[in-house]
Amino acid sequence: MALQSESETLLTPSEVASMFRVDPKTVTRWAKAGKLSSIRTLGGHRRYRESEVRSLLDGLPRPRVGEG
Repeated sequence: MALQSESETLLTPSEVASMFRVDPKTVTRWAKAGKLSSIRTLGGHRRYRESEVRSLLDGLPRPRVGEG
């Protein structure tokens, strides 16, 4: 359920959580801690900019094949 706002795709906490493989509550904690900026909908729900999420995701080290 990605929303469009001025050509910027906005993601729900669940969508961000699945990308990072964490719980949606973790994403909310990151936003409260200032690690990830969020936008509030009129209903008070958080939405995250896809571009920012992807840049954070690209900065994470990836496990090598055969490790884990």
